Amino acid sequence: MTFDERYAAIQSRDARFDGQFVTAVSSTGIYCRPSCPARTPKPANVTFYPTSAAAHEAGYRACKRCLPEAAPGSPDWDVRGDVAARAMRLIADGVIEREGVPGLAHRLGYSPRHLTRLLTAELGAGPLALSRAQRAHTARMLLVGTAMPASDIAFASGFASVRQFNDTIREVFGLTPLEVRARRTGSAAPGGTIDLALPVRGPFDAAGLLAWMSARALPGVEVAGEASFARTVLLASGPAWFEVRTDAGGLRLRATVTALSDLATLVARVRRIFDLDADPLAIDSALSPHPELEPRVGAIPGIRVPGAADPHEMLIRAMVGQQITVAAARTALTALADALGEEVAGPDGLTRLFPTMATIADHGAEVLRGPAARIRSIVGAARALAEGEV
Repeated sequence: MTFDERYAAIQSRDARFDGQFVTAVSSTGIYCRPSCPARTPKPANVTFYPTSAAAHEAGYRACKRCLPEAAPGSPDWDVRGDVAARAMRLIADGVIEREGVPGLAHRLGYSPRHLTRLLTAELGAGPLALSRAQRAHTARMLLVGTAMPASDIAFASGFASVRQFNDTIREVFGLTPLEVRARRTGSAAPGGTIDLALPVRGPFDAAGLLAWMSARALPGVEVAGEASFARTVLLASGPAWFEVRTDAGGLRLRATVTALSDLATLVARVRRIFDLDADPLAIDSALSPHPELEPRVGAIPGIRVPGAADPHEMLIRAMVGQQITVAAARTALTALADALGEEVAGPDGLTRLFPTMATIADHGAEVLRGPAARIRSIVGAARALAEGEV
């Protein structure tokens, strides 16, 4: 987008662009989302940044009125395949917290120094600054959306210490954590469960997504209904479970994790599963010109593409489902999960995890049924994933 196009978006307070860029105002030292209700600044005072991290690096702090960190993420990171988009997806998944910048660079096939140059040129900030912005976003979400103690939020957001958490929140938002918490709308959930709202860029076809998930849900691993979807998932520190349910046109997440440090990763994966950072109006406008699709698009605005909790699992499910019906694939995958999935003590019928790639590689041939060539392909893919070859 050009400067003039972005300026037109902030003049009209167009919420479609929230999360796609931020507006930094030199006369106030703050940055806003495009739909901020404040008076539109003069063009001479405006600088547009592709990420909030870039605005932080330039010395700006977040607007207290429009809360740009509460906006859905940019749809670019879900659809682009370049280094910047792949890095943003991995950063959101917590790779830097677990593996550091060298780990992120290794996954992308670059040296840490070269990756920093690439991201700074493309996004206005290096990987550490982008990760810091991600931690600040997670912390703000938990402060205003849950009743968790601030010290727990610090470590759930990926900060190394409470002091680092306090300093970052104060620097990014111009508020102390307690002042951010004063905006809290959530309430305590039982048994250590996290309950918070998920920002959604509307319109949102929740019914369509939930119907798709219900037809493919694996008993014990997933539970899907007309208004909710729940499943188990294996994260870095151990098993976790979550439930997403519709709530007044939006979505609410209820989750339990083994360690609070896994929470930000879980939220990022849930957002991908429900495609919450998509630009639905852009999708609808791209599909509507096709005569065969136009009536359906008009009848069902906000169509999304369902994502997956884990890309390795998604590959196995796709391979098992080749050339058979959805019902047959569900039966085969249920048998695989029942035989090889680790048992867990979850709520509401969630009793096991989807099998790991190593387990499928070692024992999948004993459970899978069908053509021998397909079984070999599935087991071979699982082994390659388990050993890090792909």
